[in-house]
Amino acid sequence: MCGIAGALGTGADVTEPILARMAAAITHRGPDDHGVWRDADAGIGFGHARLSIVDLSAAGHQPMQSPAGRYALAFNGEIYNHVALRAEYERDGGRTAWRGHSDTETLLAGFERWGVEATLRRSVGMFALALWDRDERSLTLARDRLGEKPLYYGWQGDTFLFGSELKALRAHPSFRAPVDSDSVAAFLRFAYVPSPRSIYRGIHKLLPGTTLRIRREARDAQPAAYWSLQEVAARGLADPFTGSEPEARQGLEALLSESIALQRVADVPLGAFLSGGTDSSLVVALMQSQAQRPVRSFTIGFREAQYDEAAHARAVAQHLGTDHTELYVTPEQARAVIPRLPALYDEPFGDASQIPTFLVSQLARRHVTVSLSGDAGDELFGGYTRYAWARRLLRVPAPARRAAAVALRALTPRQWDRVAGVLGPVLPRRLQLRRPGDQAHKLAGVLGGGSDGAMYERMVSIWADVSDASTAAGAPEDLLSDHWRDAAGTDSPEHRMMFVDMLTYLSDDILCKVDRAAMAVSLETRVPFLDHRIVEFAWRLPLHFKIRNGEGKWILRQVLHRYVPPSLVERPKMGFGVPLDAWLRGPLREWAEDLLSEPRLRHAGDLRPAPVRAKWEEHLSGRRNWQYQLWNVLMLQAWRAERQA
Repeated sequence: MCGIAGALGTGADVTEPILARMAAAITHRGPDDHGVWRDADAGIGFGHARLSIVDLSAAGHQPMQSPAGRYALAFNGEIYNHVALRAEYERDGGRTAWRGHSDTETLLAGFERWGVEATLRRSVGMFALALWDRDERSLTLARDRLGEKPLYYGWQGDTFLFGSELKALRAHPSFRAPVDSDSVAAFLRFAYVPSPRSIYRGIHKLLPGTTLRIRREARDAQPAAYWSLQEVAARGLADPFTGSEPEARQGLEALLSESIALQRVADVPLGAFLSGGTDSSLVVALMQSQAQRPVRSFTIGFREAQYDEAAHARAVAQHLGTDHTELYVTPEQARAVIPRLPALYDEPFGDASQIPTFLVSQLARRHVTVSLSGDAGDELFGGYTRYAWARRLLRVPAPARRAAAVALRALTPRQWDRVAGVLGPVLPRRLQLRRPGDQAHKLAGVLGGGSDGAMYERMVSIWADVSDASTAAGAPEDLLSDHWRDAAGTDSPEHRMMFVDMLTYLSDDILCKVDRAAMAVSLETRVPFLDHRIVEFAWRLPLHFKIRNGEGKWILRQVLHRYVPPSLVERPKMGFGVPLDAWLRGPLREWAEDLLSEPRLRHAGDLRPAPVRAKWEEHLSGRRNWQYQLWNVLMLQAWRAERQA
């Protein structure tokens, strides 16, 4: 894992000191080695910060040039099948005088032999890269299929800038981009800035599965897809899996086992995150089944029982025989992470599970350099509660939904919590929620939506009406509409939601959260579920293999139960949270009051002080829990304060 940066411009904009400064801004992504390459005549240069994972020798140094000198490459990521690609390359008549065994060298050979897009389509992995073609005098940026690795880009004056994180772009003297108010509004709604936007006007995220080819004289170049989730979903639904349930289980287990086997390859110590839930337990179980020694597994715990999964993870680890490390985090340790968040995420980011994600990454990095995770199981196999609820809600006529919304609001969240406390022991497992009162009022808001698209948007929104918080002229509602329309060919509301989640929430929230938290401590994370062959298989599976009897991830649990007894993993979904609601009323109150003061809110220029203050005061009183809405505003305000410091 590494960090890349660079610039295309005039000679004065692409000097070695500038490129070195851009790479130094992201040295946490790659502290083991640094490199700079430039072609002064062409006005192009790369900076690179290397985290050495495969081929620790100088033969893996970057930026790397092809032997013939046509290409120069700055690469961030891992190509898991690069050994197979080398073999294919040699069978195809390519040269065999390899300098080392890095995947970067393999890519360069592939680009020379097959071309850029053909090589990327052959590749299994995660990556962001910048490639200069000296013959064509063109720059190509590329990003992996599902968006595991980040890549930002944009023109600043006559200079084209790009990098793994925004801080690399800001290190260039040409950077002048203002904050984009529409992106602020989108962030307040979703808790992340959706692609292809960034928080800065004119600076974009390269979309997953695309390449962007740039020449200085062609400033309006657009990304081109080399892999499309829409096409994958359409093919899968048109050619569904027709085998038996045992055949489906065996097929998925074989694909996951192969993915994990590829992702276990490293020249440095490797482990895995283990929460004790279905996804991470399955990854660790398959890792352990392939290993000769106990797998290193890591989890963190909290003393607050409703947020603690450490005991569940410990039980799974003991059953599997892993070398397990757990750390119980004090509230003080968790809160100490908060001042680091604005710089760590580099643009406003409001998913509060960023705090435990950073802490478990920090724990793992003390022992390993690479950690596998169970992310993406929910989006691929129907794990989120909203998927199971979607069909039920859409069956209810609109007038009845509106009446139900009124009924749900008849009790306050506190009253619903008390009701749930009484009924809890007899409720089905899927109805045993952490904050039933908040969930009831959230459901009331969803029921007020008209179309299925409007209901989905309310499900995934933090500020349901973003104009309550933001004065931005642009409305963020259109950000999901294109994806929702692209998903129109799916066969069910559940699949439609899963499709849009994969294009938005997965890449812009989940994968962003893990990448920044892990890279902040120079830890590489790998996601076995995102091998694109598993994604393609998942879209061939009919819905009943994913959601059954109101519960998601049915087929994953069938595979997992071959390794772990159901009693150890079958429990209500907890998520990965922290007690923000209590912290904001207690130890974080002074910090939050400062950022949410009326003068600070008014000075921001794009926030509405009155409704934000009203929610803050209502939260402090205990009448309502507005932790997520307030956290978004606080992360925006803290990010601004960090930028101005």
